[in-house]
Parts: sequence; C-alpha cells; structure tokens
Amino acid sequence: MQPGADPNHLLALARSGDAVAREELIRRYTPFILSVVSRTTGHFIRLGEDDEASIGLMAFNEAIDNYRLEGGATFLTLAETVIRRRLIDYFRREGRHRQVLSLQAMEGETAAAVDPVARDEINMVDELADRREEIERYQKELASYGITLKDLVKCSPQHRDARDRALAAARVVVANPLLRKYLLERKALPLKALEKEVETSRKTLERHRKYIIAAVVMLMGNYEYLAGYIGQDRRGGQDGRR
Repeated sequence: MQPGADPNHLLALARSGDAVAREELIRRYTPFILSVVSRTTGHFIRLGEDDEASIGLMAFNEAIDNYRLEGGATFLTLAETVIRRRLIDYFRREGRHRQVLSLQAMEGETAAAVDPVARDEINMVDELADRREEIERYQKELASYGITLKDLVKCSPQHRDARDRALAAARVVVANPLLRKYLLERKALPLKALEKEVETSRKTLERHRKYIIAAVVMLMGNYEYLAGYIGQDRRGGQDGRR
C-alpha cells in the first residue's frame, strides 16, 4: 500500500475487502472523526481515553461499508452523519448531556498530522457548517426586526444603483452612533434623521427599509461569509467588486 495513495482509491479498496486500505483510511481520517465527535459531544476528545472516540471510529468504519457513490452525497458527509447518529444513540442509552466547548486546542494538536487531501475535505465540511450557523444566526437577528429572508428576496432593490444607495445608507447608520442606537433600541430605521445624512429621498428609504436594516445587521455582526453578498470582504472593508 503506497503511503500517499489517493483517499478515494483507499475507499474503493476498503469497500472491496482490503483490510490494509481500510486501516489506512481510518488512520488518515482519525482527526476528522475526532473533530466531528468533539463538535457533537461538546468536549475535547482523546483517542484511547474517551468512549465517544471509539464510537466515532466504529461509525466511520460503518460509513465505509454503507457508502454508495451513486447516492450523491460525499463520503465525508455520510461519515459525519453516521458518527452523529451513533453518538446520539449512545447518549440516549447513557442518558448523558454535554456542554459545548471550543475545539481550538484540538485543531492545533491535530492539524499537522492530517493528510493534505483529508485536510481540504475537512475544511470544506467545517466551512459548510459555519455557513449554516451564520445563516441561522442571521435569521434570528433579522426576526427581531420583523424581517425574514423571504422578505429580503421580495424587497431587494432590482437595479445596481438602487442597491448601492441602500447600502450607502446602511453604512451611514453603522458609522453614526446615534442612528445605530435608534435602530438597536427601537428596532426601526431612523428615517427622518437618515434622510438628512444621505442623498436619497425619504420615500426611497422607506421603500428599501427592510433591505437597509438587513444590511446594517450584517455589517454590525460577525458575518464573515455572508458579508460578501453586500460587497464586504471578510475584514469588513469593501471588496471593490462591480
């Protein structure tokens, strides 16, 4: 077995009955398994010390047998799902609950040991999870203003210049402590005061009210992925795209 064998090739060999390939695949993805187990249980997992780690390894082994290429989902997506389900079954039997903790310590400890290909796939899975978390958090924050994502689809300015003016108004609110305070406390856009600060009519501000508020919420919050949709890079500045 070549040390640098492609993970997909290892997966195919493991599924065909190659025990050595199966062991190598599990070894390479052990950091991924521990990461999923840690996120699910909410505490730092140590291989060889925590029962949850063994459950994660067995679940990953189960995923190897159950994976079907024609199913559409990636192998790691299936593996994560199986690991989570087996842990949930375990906690139900044990009647145990966990408190969520940071994974930074474990990520630093395991990053160097992960195969580069596996690292890329793990990062992809983690990024998708982060994006989902951002969207859910954004939806909850918008709800406090009586705004839904469906509302944004309906009220989003159709023309680029209109969107630019709405975003300019949002940035004015973010930069002005008094306007920002008004919005946060009253959950409403300070239309009268804002009209004096921008080159946009009161009527237009009212028409784009929900869009402007949604943009302000995003600009004020830590939304590094979603910020790209309103012309902000992850550092909070304008990305210059047109």
